[in-house]
Amino acid sequence: MDHERVVRDVTVRLPMASTALEACQWTVAALARYTPATISVLLQVHDRLRCVAATGAWQVFSTVPPKTGIVGRVYASGEPATVADVTADPDYLPVRPDVTAELCVPVLDPAGRPLGVLDLQWSEPVELDRWRETAARLAGRLGARIVALGGPPAESRSEKLLRHAAAMTAAPTDWDLMAAAIAAARDVSGLSAAVLLLAGRRGPRLGAPTGTPGELESRIRAELAEAGPAALGRMLARAHRNGSAYTLGEAGLPPTEDYLPLASAGARTLVAVPVGPPDTGGLLLVADERLLRPDPTTVNLMELLAGQAWTCLDRLRTLARLREQASSDPLTGLRHTGPFGQRIARATPGRTALLAIDVDGFKNVNDTYGHQAGDRLLVGLARALEGALRQGDELYRTGGDEFVAVIEVNRPEEAVRIAERLTEAARRTGRTISIGVALPRPGETPERTLRRADQALYAVKRQGRDGVHLAAA
Repeated sequence: MDHERVVRDVTVRLPMASTALEACQWTVAALARYTPATISVLLQVHDRLRCVAATGAWQVFSTVPPKTGIVGRVYASGEPATVADVTADPDYLPVRPDVTAELCVPVLDPAGRPLGVLDLQWSEPVELDRWRETAARLAGRLGARIVALGGPPAESRSEKLLRHAAAMTAAPTDWDLMAAAIAAARDVSGLSAAVLLLAGRRGPRLGAPTGTPGELESRIRAELAEAGPAALGRMLARAHRNGSAYTLGEAGLPPTEDYLPLASAGARTLVAVPVGPPDTGGLLLVADERLLRPDPTTVNLMELLAGQAWTCLDRLRTLARLREQASSDPLTGLRHTGPFGQRIARATPGRTALLAIDVDGFKNVNDTYGHQAGDRLLVGLARALEGALRQGDELYRTGGDEFVAVIEVNRPEEAVRIAERLTEAARRTGRTISIGVALPRPGETPERTLRRADQALYAVKRQGRDGVHLAAA
């Protein structure tokens, strides 16, 4: 193999490339004439290595996450890798079943900074040391040509949308999702401001601001807030009735009445896209102070983004409902034994009081008037007890007619006073309750504290019910 000829052939062709992609593709094509290797060039685009040229494989990896595989290792370190036996290297990413050896060298700019990698894989014996020298020389020439042509190719808008869609899918909360959706709308559209309007039971509202909004976005939010729910409702209704809309970037034409607040804020370019269904969804507004002409492709990408945002938001809301159902009593809406166990595990000795509560004579209500009457009693009593507790106190339903309140107090007497308030609240509903109070002792398990509260409750029952008893410290 005449390696000097390989270098000359590639070097002669590189100046004819008019783009970085052409330079990579011609390098791979020229190399393929001299070796049966699987050859690829991967360049850094945003946060991944993207394959921009390849030959000799039935399938190649389109993108590779940072530091993944031999290619990621070489890019991160800036040092070549010669792997004589790929089965012995845990970082090897298989692209064909018969590969035995891999050579990967960094593609560097003239200042020595990595732009990507040149990767070769063989399925037959090869002089790796000789090819390592040749590949390094070619990678250096390729890197210089890429820089001369303006650097690696920019991330396409569809690639941006895919990246942002992944971020929205991974968002753990509504807030994080809105932040991801707004960032995506700005990035993919190329416009400077993005705002979400969300439907709600009390009328449309502005989605929470995310990050540090620019001046136009801040002005738009202020104008929309001043316009009020009625104006926001008209915008939502228009978008959901008629579909997406966008400006043509023509000067001197007045905005429609619905979008006057946006024009007053300084928006001259606007894309409006409905999100989800009219009653529970919203509206994505993407704007700019410049007079621009968004093409239909931009609008299509915003529609795809809005669809993904709604899918993710609907999933988060569904999961929240399921979590609520899993942790709450369906009758009273109070949290039940699972969350209660987690809460008492955090009890502070001498400060956290457990109030074991039992409804007096509840079985007679069920036996005499039926379970529906008993259910109504429990619901009404739960609301009365909640109303008698302080802000931050917690009430749980732990059994049929059994409740537990978890409160923070400074002294045991304070816990007793709160328990007495609960008995008074129960009497106002026409029922009575018995309450046992216990404060955790140092080193005592939560289960033992609750058992002492139950024993204090039984003491009230023995004394005639409708009262409070404090367990011994």
